[in-house]
Amino acid sequence: MKRKIIRIAEEKCNGCGLCIPNCPEGAIQLIDGKARLISDLFCDGLGACLGHCPEGAIAIEEREAEPYDESKVMENIVRQGPNTIRAHLVHLKEHGEQDYLETALETLKKMGMTTDVPGITSGNPTRPAPTGGCPGSAQVSLKGGHSKAADAGGVSELTHWPVQLHLISPNAPAYRGADVVLAADCAAFAAGDFHTRFLKGRALAIACPKLDEGQETYTQKLTALIDLAKINTLTVVIMEVPCCGGLLRLAQQAAAAASRKIPIKSVVLSRNGQILQEDWL
Repeated sequence: MKRKIIRIAEEKCNGCGLCIPNCPEGAIQLIDGKARLISDLFCDGLGACLGHCPEGAIAIEEREAEPYDESKVMENIVRQGPNTIRAHLVHLKEHGEQDYLETALETLKKMGMTTDVPGITSGNPTRPAPTGGCPGSAQVSLKGGHSKAADAGGVSELTHWPVQLHLISPNAPAYRGADVVLAADCAAFAAGDFHTRFLKGRALAIACPKLDEGQETYTQKLTALIDLAKINTLTVVIMEVPCCGGLLRLAQQAAAAASRKIPIKSVVLSRNGQILQEDWL
């Protein structure tokens, strides 16, 4: 069958193994100094490993592959302990894979095991359990929980976490069909009303085109946001300094590589937060 599944570029992989703890399904192993997909059966194609490769060696493609087998995956995950079981169940729930989730729970039941993930059977899970990676990169939905800043009385319009482009997953629910703002790191510090002017009603990703490494990964992720997450629009907010134009070029390259076409808006800010230029491209 033809389905989405990860692809690992062997020539880019340096064998660091950072992707492995972020694949609780056990689809990736380090063999002969390289991360390798060991079985199509174990890869669900949802991209939990995306964003954890510093070399940008992992991408999602659509190709002929064996059907994903959730029952076999659960047998493998159970051997890794309760934390991995919880992380996997939340992973399925957050991506809306209800059929896989029911299969996983049924498999656990047959094995005489239960789970203590709050709300996992009621359709309202809490924040993800730790997956073995950095807790700060765990996907968290903040919808309905906008926080008021205690000192200034401002309201946060941020609806999800993480937001750094290396850390986000194009499969995260926050990006599906969303209007997305891609902002240079400095933009929010220049524009005091960044949340109300640019972020309200949009999903966020941030990056620095001058200092960040692995920018090829950025292009791949932006293309995946367009094709896989099917984002609606992309607003690129950059500063007036010359190096910031690199972020807009990355977005344009990603859009050119995508099979879908979406509107892209370019916003250029001055150092004091004024809009110098605003154009639909």
